[in-house]
Amino acid sequence: MNAVTSDFTPQVLETACEWDAAGVSDPAQWTEMLSSAEVAELEAAVAHAQGVSDNFMEIGKAQFPLPTLGPRLKVIERELIDGRGFVRLRGLPRDRWTNDQMSLAYWGIGAHLGRPWPQNAKGHLLGDVTDHGKAPGDPTSRGNEIGLVGLDFHCDGSDLVGLMCLQTGISGGLSAVCNSVALHNRLVRERPDLAAELYKPQPFDYRGEQAPGKPGWYLMPVFTCHGDRLFVRLIRPYILASQRHADAPRLTEKAIEALAWMQDQAEGGDYSVIMDFQPGDMQFINNYHVLHGRTAYEDDRAAGKIRHLKRLWLETEVLAERPAQFVNRMGSHWASKLTISRMDATA
Repeated sequence: MNAVTSDFTPQVLETACEWDAAGVSDPAQWTEMLSSAEVAELEAAVAHAQGVSDNFMEIGKAQFPLPTLGPRLKVIERELIDGRGFVRLRGLPRDRWTNDQMSLAYWGIGAHLGRPWPQNAKGHLLGDVTDHGKAPGDPTSRGNEIGLVGLDFHCDGSDLVGLMCLQTGISGGLSAVCNSVALHNRLVRERPDLAAELYKPQPFDYRGEQAPGKPGWYLMPVFTCHGDRLFVRLIRPYILASQRHADAPRLTEKAIEALAWMQDQAEGGDYSVIMDFQPGDMQFINNYHVLHGRTAYEDDRAAGKIRHLKRLWLETEVLAERPAQFVNRMGSHWASKLTISRMDATA
């Protein structure tokens, strides 16, 4: 955790990773198109991996050879950590690949970007973002389980977060990303007192996924500086929801003000960009530098038009060091039984 004292003064960090909406307004800047040769290479890798095992967890880089695309992915990985922090990959042949082929191609690409990270107490290494029938007011609901409504800008729980679109709904569901480095640095410049407050540990709601017998909340700073790098963990609804637990620390007025400032700036549009997902699109973001959210959407369940994304949490090889609270949860109760979700949203 951050050792924040009363005289702590936050510093501007990683200015090379700052961007604003005007600077990323051209989708060509952050859209990587797969060539026909790379798609063919992926198709061969999928076939090879299927011959090795039908268990995705037995498929790593060695079992998913990408001699041409692999080096390109390493360049993208470096840009995610030390540059803009987000990318959209486009070109998977969704029209002729099954869900399993799509998911395996995505899993294999992810294996070239990092090691998988459990996403929930079910141990999902490959999860689903779709309407699970959970209501937004359900205290155990998580963002990937809530359908139709928009989601505020937030972080997930890993180095890199990946999403792949299997299917869109009938309208809406646009993806939004926001540069949290720029927000941090602006807050440091304009309101260092609020920035310093977010360097202090804040309570987060576990959403009912804590280890047996443990509190329903945990402590983590929103901002952490480690080796001159900025690490951000911001899920404002979970921080606010922590207050439902009588034994959770109470949020200070300054923390509430700082969280509201971050929300207002993120939603203001100066540091964010909205992108559409076509079936087959993949998005990868640096979870510590880029917040993500989405617009509301509409499904047509009778017609089988249900928005369904697959999700990866990944541990990148680029970060040689990270704060203790950001290490892969392979030693936690979330990793006691690792699984791959093969959910069919239309079933």
